[in-house]
Amino acid sequence: MNNTGFKSKIIKFKELFFRFWRSQNSKISIIRDILIAFILVFIIIMALWAYTGQWLGAPMVAIESGSMMHKNEPFGRFGTIDAGDMVLLVKVNNKNDVVPNSAKDPDNYFYGNYGDVIVYRPYGLDNVDRIIHRAMCWVEYNETSRTCTVEAYGLYNVTKINIDELGLSNYTPTHSGFITKGDNNPSCDQAAGYIICSEPIKVGWISGKARCELPWIGTLNLLFNDITSGKNTLGNVPQDCIICLIILIIVLISIPISLDLYGYYKEKKKQQL
Repeated sequence: MNNTGFKSKIIKFKELFFRFWRSQNSKISIIRDILIAFILVFIIIMALWAYTGQWLGAPMVAIESGSMMHKNEPFGRFGTIDAGDMVLLVKVNNKNDVVPNSAKDPDNYFYGNYGDVIVYRPYGLDNVDRIIHRAMCWVEYNETSRTCTVEAYGLYNVTKINIDELGLSNYTPTHSGFITKGDNNPSCDQAAGYIICSEPIKVGWISGKARCELPWIGTLNLLFNDITSGKNTLGNVPQDCIICLIILIIVLISIPISLDLYGYYKEKKKQQL
């Protein structure tokens, strides 16, 4: 194909595109609006996948429980993880991708405390609910000597782990991994009498680490899940978060209605002149 033929096809395509884009035909307008909506959704999804690294996976999760809540949170509960929130999940490839609470790294202060908040499946099982808790420290297990090292707490080659602030007493893991804890829970997930997952969390069990927060939006997801599953996770959502969600929905609905009313009265005023 010569350059002249190629240029003519480009010009023809541009003409067809602008005719489609500027068309006042109602059917074409509907098709155009649907196409724009699909393009915007595609761009948003691609951006989320690119940021989180969760290609073809779920880049965000709705929070069902209040285990990460903090006392005396302000109205609306910005900056912390509460039931009804949604958070993005950034992929975790190795243990160095997760900074535990014990590091007290000022550059890794998320949701009201130090350290990364991770989402994991207990024991790596796919048929159980995922848990979103903070990584507190890393336990290194030596299979040869059957001893543990928790460097952050000054424990080296011990047979049993005792960390009072985490509720661990004579704890004996069988592999390396993270000790995890909900900010609103009295003890860590591996503590006796409060076991959510008796073993340290392997990297392979982690779905991702939490980043960003979309407050209240996840409440809608919980509502639909409760309807289909018979659960009552909606009851965990704080009342002020539900109020904020209702206000947000009213505002979002009011914007297009206000614009339509403005356009209607503006057109009517023109006709009267």
